Amino acid sequence: MSRISGRPAITTQNVYGLSLRVARWREGAPGTPLLFLNGIGADIVAAAPLLAQIHGREVWTLDMPGVGGSPDALLPYGAPTIAAVVMEIADRLGHKSLDLAGFSWGGALAQQIAIQFPGRVRRLVLMATTPVMGAPGIGWAAMFDDDMVASGLKIQTATPLGIAYQTAAMTGWSSVGFLSGLKNLPTLVLAGERDGVMPACFGQMLADQIDGAVLDVVPGSHLFPFTHAAAVAARISQFLDQPGAVQAAA
Repeated sequence: MSRISGRPAITTQNVYGLSLRVARWREGAPGTPLLFLNGIGADIVAAAPLLAQIHGREVWTLDMPGVGGSPDALLPYGAPTIAAVVMEIADRLGHKSLDLAGFSWGGALAQQIAIQFPGRVRRLVLMATTPVMGAPGIGWAAMFDDDMVASGLKIQTATPLGIAYQTAAMTGWSSVGFLSGLKNLPTLVLAGERDGVMPACFGQMLADQIDGAVLDVVPGSHLFPFTHAAAVAARISQFLDQPGAVQAAA
């Protein structure tokens, strides 16, 4: 495995029959910790260049079952189950309150956690994601997305079963009808201006349904959190650090 940038602390958490690899940057730093949830099939190594640049707080993430350093799950799981698993790990790390960021598939899971565990999330960042998994156009649009074409759609560290279970967990999933309940949760929605996988219209849907949410359409295609890591890390940090109401970027 390639070196993980920024030298995080790596541990394994055994939760409900799953063995999950967890990475923590700046472990024990003061302030509210940030949990990052990655896209389907993407592992800690893929997230590291972004997360290592989010300073001033503890940042942590994990490999989903069948991805990176986490072995396959024995049985399929649903979104509420994996949300509960993630929050059990948060409890074990001592994170009763946390900030939450999710990219693509992980953005859907972040919505599930915010809805399922009200009061546990202080601020929410949703990147290149949607309130309706399997929305028309998402799959075919990947053929025309700059980042995805350049990457060759290669997912190096995920097993076929890992991908299948992650896909099944969100099949038919939707947060529509529940997002209005997040009206008191400061939320930043980031959408790539050339994203062919999760077009900016899905970000607009999220911002429209979460009262007070801010939508920023940023340079880049679907993988903009990684291809524009420095700028995205700075925007996330700005959002998490600001007091009071959410303000749009200048």
